[in-house]
Amino acid sequence: LGMFSEVKFPVPWGHVAAKAWGSSEGHPVLCLHGWLDNANTFDKLIPLLPRGCYYVAMDFSGHGLSSHRPAGCPYHFLDYVSDVRRVAAALQWRRFTLMGHSMGGAVAGMFCFLYPEMVDKLILLENLGFLLAPEDTEAWLESKRLVIDRLLSLEAKQQTPKAWSPEAALQRLLEANRHLTAEGGAILLQRGATETPAG
Repeated sequence: LGMFSEVKFPVPWGHVAAKAWGSSEGHPVLCLHGWLDNANTFDKLIPLLPRGCYYVAMDFSGHGLSSHRPAGCPYHFLDYVSDVRRVAAALQWRRFTLMGHSMGGAVAGMFCFLYPEMVDKLILLENLGFLLAPEDTEAWLESKRLVIDRLLSLEAKQQTPKAWSPEAALQRLLEANRHLTAEGGAILLQRGATETPAG
């Protein structure tokens, strides 16, 4: 397991980089590094772990060889959870083991909380986890999972924007916003639409 390969997963702002050890046919294990670390955190540990697994250590966005998020965009734990979901989808993993160190452990715990059906084992290295008040748990779970799932769904459906005539664009805007008048919609479209040769 000393040999590894470099992997890249496309994301809307660039790519998430990762290192992989073992055969892709092995049991999947996703390794998450700590705050201001990177995938090299696992270089000395992976060769000591059981063979028969496929270990993928990702660099969180803005860390290691992964792309940074656009300037001005903050880095929140939930964004890292979304990155884990993106990588799992790119690998086509439906169920896998999560191993997280420090901040990566907090992200792994949050991922397990949101997607328990996807995780068969959780391994935490130097992590305190996170706690929610029992009365907040269901609402938090439902809202955060919905946000991540919708975001990834929208990203998967991204297509070249369609061009509309000014009249058709106004009609679509009015249908989506029934409270607008035609005059109000036309005013909004002056700054909300861009004219191209196609429409």
